[in-house]
Amino acid sequence: MGKYEYYFSDQASSSKKELKKMTTLLLEHILQFIHKDKTISLSTTIVDDKTIHKINKEYRKIDRPTDVISFAYNDDDSDGETPIDDMGEIIISIDTAIKQAEFYSHPVEREIAFLFIHGFLHLSGYDHMEEKEAEEMFALQNAILNSFKYDYKEIKR
Repeated sequence: MGKYEYYFSDQASSSKKELKKMTTLLLEHILQFIHKDKTISLSTTIVDDKTIHKINKEYRKIDRPTDVISFAYNDDDSDGETPIDDMGEIIISIDTAIKQAEFYSHPVEREIAFLFIHGFLHLSGYDHMEEKEAEEMFALQNAILNSFKYDYKEIKR
């Protein structure tokens, strides 16, 4: 398993400790699939729809909330000599995750796990703009999620 520095901030749910525990274990699980040569640094923030709507509008020019946004910090022209790969930040809307979990009839925590994996894959260079890319990304995303053994608890906003 790769080494990591992980920062978690929950600004919107009442399940901060549980979500930090779950996303930390999930990060360790993801690193079994996505091998990193360097120690990685990653941040995750849980927000509400109002906050993610504002971020989406400001940075993506999309005037609505979304479920997850990833901001890559290593998209620069660095020489690669730094000892830590600062991957960036994954921002997840708890409100949208709750709606999607209800729609798919699974626990909110599982939906957050799905969104976390999706965000991490984007930060790792995966995309789903082209059909072939999408097939590869979604296959890996599903393999990671379906092999993640976790006792999901029902969290609340």
